[in-house]
Amino acid sequence: MAEAADFQGMGPSPARRWLLRTASLIAGAPLVAGLLCGPAAPSAHAAETTEAATSSRSVDVSLDTLTPVAPGKSDTLTISGSVYNKGKQTVTDAQVDLRVGPTLSSRTAIDRAAERTGYAAGIDPAPVDGKYTVKIPKLPSHISRDFKLSVPLSDLELNEDGVYQLGVSLSGQTPAEPFDHVLGIERTFLPWQPEATEKKTQFTYLWPLISSTHLTAETGSDEQQTPVFEDESLARELAPGGRLEQLVSLGSDLPVTWVIDPDLLATVDAMTRNYQVKNGTTTVAGKNQALAKRWLRSVEAAVQGRKVVALPFADPDLASLAHRGKDISGSLSHLQSATEVAETTVETIVHVKPTVDFAWPVDGAIDSSIVDVATSAGAHKVIARSDSLRDNLSYTPSSARPIGGGTTAVVADARLSTAFQGDMLKTGTSTLAVQEFLAQTLALTLQVPGKERSIVVAPQRMPTASQAQSMARALQALNAQRWTQPLDLVAAAGAKPDADATTKVPASSRYPGQLRKQELPVQAFQDIRTTQNTLDNFKVILTAQDRVVTPFGRAIDREMSTSWRGSPAAAQLYRDSVRTYLQSLTEEVQLIEKSQVTLSGRSATIPVTVQNKLVQGIDHLVLRLRSDNPTRLSLDHDKGIAEQPIKVEGGHSQSVKFAASANANGPVQMTAQLYTEDGKPYGLPMEFTVKVSEITPTVMLVIAGGVLLLVLAGVRMYSQRKRAAAREAAVEDAEGTEEAAQGTEGSEGDINSPDHGQASDPTPDTGPESGDPSGTGEKVDR
Repeated sequence: MAEAADFQGMGPSPARRWLLRTASLIAGAPLVAGLLCGPAAPSAHAAETTEAATSSRSVDVSLDTLTPVAPGKSDTLTISGSVYNKGKQTVTDAQVDLRVGPTLSSRTAIDRAAERTGYAAGIDPAPVDGKYTVKIPKLPSHISRDFKLSVPLSDLELNEDGVYQLGVSLSGQTPAEPFDHVLGIERTFLPWQPEATEKKTQFTYLWPLISSTHLTAETGSDEQQTPVFEDESLARELAPGGRLEQLVSLGSDLPVTWVIDPDLLATVDAMTRNYQVKNGTTTVAGKNQALAKRWLRSVEAAVQGRKVVALPFADPDLASLAHRGKDISGSLSHLQSATEVAETTVETIVHVKPTVDFAWPVDGAIDSSIVDVATSAGAHKVIARSDSLRDNLSYTPSSARPIGGGTTAVVADARLSTAFQGDMLKTGTSTLAVQEFLAQTLALTLQVPGKERSIVVAPQRMPTASQAQSMARALQALNAQRWTQPLDLVAAAGAKPDADATTKVPASSRYPGQLRKQELPVQAFQDIRTTQNTLDNFKVILTAQDRVVTPFGRAIDREMSTSWRGSPAAAQLYRDSVRTYLQSLTEEVQLIEKSQVTLSGRSATIPVTVQNKLVQGIDHLVLRLRSDNPTRLSLDHDKGIAEQPIKVEGGHSQSVKFAASANANGPVQMTAQLYTEDGKPYGLPMEFTVKVSEITPTVMLVIAGGVLLLVLAGVRMYSQRKRAAAREAAVEDAEGTEEAAQGTEGSEGDINSPDHGQASDPTPDTGPESGDPSGTGEKVDR
């Protein structure tokens, strides 16, 4: 039942048990010494033991490579590494030794061996034959030396199958301790299974393609809706040697089940076309289209013929939803839509039909509320972990187990799932992790040799490039298939469950406190609800809803992403940016502010202008105009309110005229407001004042009299001008007759003849009766 204590937390931890056992050995040694050497010996021996334990850590031993990682009978084991003198004294007459054995009886024993640091006589085995040592005559303080050991497996005398403890130590002398003793040791494991086991373990390894949020909700103002990225960090992950590039290139040659966030594929797909990148308050053109296209092609090639599990779009945080969001109206509906779009996204971009029946809570930690939320969106299988759904068994059971309601929990092994966390950049760290991983898989298989089991490994969601490389090395070693054989996740979920395995889901109170601290706050789901309400009110007026609903729907999915854990400020900033940008779009449809309007007369029209700055047209809006004083100024047949439907093309404005009737003088406050067809206000109201100047009957009489006088004056002027024109015509006729007569008389005789003279009085009449100085005798009226 040793394994049961590990899984259930019953009894001391492995580290504590080792300390207790070591303490008992140390405590027992002085007792024996006291019997032999008298009362002064115990304290001296204790001091010697403490000093030895300290001195055995004065040299750091690093194992950089170990090949082959799972050797066969005819192989030669080769180990390379370095030793570094951390102490202040020079080490002389040093040598590097290989120590192998004995076999470790359980997975718990492997844990204990991995936790030990200093050398312990009686626990650590003796060195292998001296011919396989490396001599280092002198190792000064703070100096390192490289070493390489090669030993045929046949010389190690590995008598039985199992996991052997393997240590590399450095022994030598110092001026303070001029005798040969161990100054440093590093331990690892040697899985020894030269022949295939009778019952192999069915082994499933999840290979995640997941990233953080890179795409904003913003799009360009052009018809193509050019996407806008926060930065170019995604391009660095896609570039050769980058995290995502490594995951795809390594995973393509491994027997794994791909677990993909559709948002990552959609984001990279957006990068294959024209895109913009934020640069301060502006944006610049992105330049990594070729990189994105190459990566998508490699993904498509890698997943062909493989099992692909698609998570809900943007990998929503199921635990946050269950603990903080499910009581906020509409929150669970986002999980449903994120699940629905997942399948089409993956199939459209990489042309593989994925499985969308799995939910994967953070770190496989589940409770009853998380399971309820996960299954509410249609998932029937939940990927859990063995440190959440614990078993009280002496062996590791199969992963699949029914947990009620037609739901299957696929319980990943916690030890194996966390094997490659941490910094794997150092080759020594990676080597130790690979060897411990292989040792755990073999120990697991040998627990019940005649019982075939199905084991699932669910690593961290976003492995680094170095972590992915370490994972790949371990899986390549398992490809020898001496004690495991690959199985995809769908088949593992359908495997026959172990009757003795735990099926009881923990209560919400058992959820790990450290993970709970990282959850999205309640405010996040309230912000999401506000954004969704704004989107719902906005979309009803649009003639091309998909241009807005789709990008903002996906942006809301990203607001719930698991990737925000540990980054609350960045998560809040993203939510604020989505909400602010959506609000700015709604304000592109607005009423144009009016100044004071003066209305003279009993009836007139009041114009109100609606402006649409969007690229697309708007419809299904109603403009309502209200008079605050219908007694003074009424609308729409003596009412105080009038309304008209609104439809405006993109980039245009429309002026709407309302008929108004004035009944009394004075200012009237008017309010114009847009409404959707279902009666919800749209945008802010616009208020303005109409100054009514009503026309009374007295004023009308005065105006009429003035008009009559103008008409009479015009008639008189017309008559005078007509008479003047007639007189001018008569004078012209008389002058013509006189000239004609004079011409006739001159033609008949001398102009000086008395018979041809003037009238008897040649002097013109200038008397008072004459009204015309011209002498014509015509009277001019003035």
